[in-house]
Amino acid sequence: MPANNRIELFALDGFPLVEPGDDLVELIAKALDQQGETLRAGDIVVLAQKIVSKSENRYVRLADVTPSPRANELAAVVNKDPRFVELVLRESTDVVRQAKDVLIVRHRHGYVYANAGIDQSNIQQAEARVLLLPENPDASAQKLRQALSAKYGVNVAVVINDSAGRPWRMGVTGIAIGAAGLLALDSRIGDPDLFGKALQITEIAAADEIAAAASFVMGQADEGTPVVVVRGARYKPSEAGSAPLIRARDKDLFK
Repeated sequence: MPANNRIELFALDGFPLVEPGDDLVELIAKALDQQGETLRAGDIVVLAQKIVSKSENRYVRLADVTPSPRANELAAVVNKDPRFVELVLRESTDVVRQAKDVLIVRHRHGYVYANAGIDQSNIQQAEARVLLLPENPDASAQKLRQALSAKYGVNVAVVINDSAGRPWRMGVTGIAIGAAGLLALDSRIGDPDLFGKALQITEIAAADEIAAAASFVMGQADEGTPVVVVRGARYKPSEAGSAPLIRARDKDLFK
């Protein structure tokens, strides 16, 4: 497959604050129309995890959470609200690392995340509440893809992105936690390099690369642009979702 010599990314400006029950497809369509845009065949629509979670009403009021003894114990170590820690534990399969102000866990979907991806930023706080990740990000991405493809009469792909740190680098970058319509992990093992030598270990995290590029356009603070359209990217179609990106625990040297 030829390299991606030129791609275009543009954010949907003026996107409204999303509330539980909002129809993201209709909000995307309205924003596209206001910019004089439409979706074309092969476009990738990247949505920030937060607006997907908000539309699915993944809010939890801390007042409704009773921390367990384990949460109280761990909260004293990591210097966090025990109720918040309790939610992190509920969303996780195990604690990977803990220290003052740091709680790294393995989310029940397999991602290794700070605080299980639970967030309090960019949330209107009439009361103390937090926002969990979507219940099933791949299912959410597939539902959005089907609706967008039907509305515009073209095949598009969808990526749900979020920000995450990496154990060997500083800072956060966008990663794909949900995907539909594109091959998330593209194995090039066996393909020849420039000199005809077969590649031995090269696998491209294509969905993560798309997520990171879109995240750079979205911004991380008060930009208010949680949807980005990626146009011109050459990708392989797939219905496997984002699961292939999860490293098996027996191959995780950082666990």
